[in-house]
Amino acid sequence: MVSMSAVLGITLVALGLVLTPGPNMIYLASRSITQGRRAGLISLLGVAAGFLVYLAAAAAGLATVFVVVPAAYTALKFAGAAYLLYLAWQALRPGGTNAFAPRELPVDRPRRLFAMGLFTNLLNPKIAILYVSLLPQFIDPSGPPVALQSLVLGGTQIAIALSVNALIVVFAGGLARFLSARPTWMRAQRYLMGGVLGVLAVKLATDRARPAPA
Repeated sequence: MVSMSAVLGITLVALGLVLTPGPNMIYLASRSITQGRRAGLISLLGVAAGFLVYLAAAAAGLATVFVVVPAAYTALKFAGAAYLLYLAWQALRPGGTNAFAPRELPVDRPRRLFAMGLFTNLLNPKIAILYVSLLPQFIDPSGPPVALQSLVLGGTQIAIALSVNALIVVFAGGLARFLSARPTWMRAQRYLMGGVLGVLAVKLATDRARPAPA
């Protein structure tokens, strides 16, 4: 079985990433506020499909490439740590990112909503780094098959991300009004998530573990 510490670790990472404003959150919040919950949920289905693409790649042995070429893995690991630090700074800096002050979007049909959700997720650097660089950190080479561990840990991340994003879609309008009237709450959320991401960045940069082959 996959260790509980690995599941808890990926849970913390998933929460830190999904609660930090990024392409997925900003797009879903914007879509829901400008076109309604139904449009937001259709877009979320596209985001879910993007997660499944990444999960399939991870289960198929994407990390094996980085076992064969260790320098590529090291470079990606430091790039991942740098990006997490960037996200932490975006959250902590004065006037940091607020996903609930969204940009206006045109009204789109369901097929385009799904496609936009899919491509927003596939092109999201947070998710790419999560599956290629962060997820392997929680895989135990001496444990169950790596593909199984990837599926369990990736499935945990997807469940958390979709649950949080679904709440964002459903309550986007209300949250936008609530947070705009209570800036202290938004600052507290930004500081908490910025701190979590900063700790994760340092851990990733200093971790000497290598990805396990599938």
